[in-house]
Amino acid sequence: QACTYPCQCPSQPLQCPAGTSHVLDACGCCKVCARQLGELCSLQKPCDHHKGLYCDFSKIHRGSGICLAHEGATCDLLGKIYHNGESFQPTCKLQCICMDGAIGCIPLCSDDLRLPSPECPNPRRVKFRNKCCEEWICEEGSEENRFETAMAVFREDPAHKPELNNLQENCLVQTTEWSACSKSCGMGISARVTNDNPQCHLEKETRLCMVRPCDFPVEKSKKGKKCVRTPKPRQSLHFEFSGCTSTRSYRPKFCGSCTDGRCCTPYATSTVEVEFRCPEGDFFQRKMMFIKMCSCHYDCPRDNDIFLATYHRRMIGDHV
Repeated sequence: QACTYPCQCPSQPLQCPAGTSHVLDACGCCKVCARQLGELCSLQKPCDHHKGLYCDFSKIHRGSGICLAHEGATCDLLGKIYHNGESFQPTCKLQCICMDGAIGCIPLCSDDLRLPSPECPNPRRVKFRNKCCEEWICEEGSEENRFETAMAVFREDPAHKPELNNLQENCLVQTTEWSACSKSCGMGISARVTNDNPQCHLEKETRLCMVRPCDFPVEKSKKGKKCVRTPKPRQSLHFEFSGCTSTRSYRPKFCGSCTDGRCCTPYATSTVEVEFRCPEGDFFQRKMMFIKMCSCHYDCPRDNDIFLATYHRRMIGDHV
């Protein structure tokens, strides 16, 4: 179909299945749900290039093709072979894809943390029949127990109990430390729990983190020292996340390495908003960790790569 300008796109937000990319059509006008492996495709219905798929027009006529994957290693999960670019659900809680021998998965169930609040003093996750994901329910308790449970996050004032319409004024802000980065090299995720919000709800928030790039050159430590704690890259760099690139360049500090068997991890950090630009033209902002100082220690974190290493390509030292 010929392109028409100015672009006329649907006003309703795009609803795509879990794990499906939003990509621009051939006119560069509107976002559409990317076609997956084996599905029919066209210029107006492109394949999911984030998964290495392309539209092969040699097999089907009349302007349509079929989505195929570029050659790559297959994946073996529990004895079942998946082709490169193939999406599958090993359980009802996971949507996975084979990407050149490695399996990446996204959760289909919400993993939100819900802690006691005045509106829900006794939250509990319950498994319902015929439903895959657990759901939160609020157990009712006595009025006295209701406020005893929730008072931990409110200022102590014996004159009155906190009113629901005045939560922020009575809120006693509590914030945990950021968790260790989920990956020992490359982009990972760090999390914490805080109630620093207008509702005074204890919520989990996340930030991006990078302890060191996976291709970061190992610097030699100075004579008499066993660790290189916080080296800087020689040139400024752009961060990459989910195929998108930071709009400005940075020269961050990273954690180095130790020659005596100890681990080198962030000790003091700050959090900065970083803006990313995607190939389709979208912009978004994410909080990101910036390292101020690293420390060396023997309490080395365990292996926890976010990808399932199907051919023993696990990284040693990933954080839990």
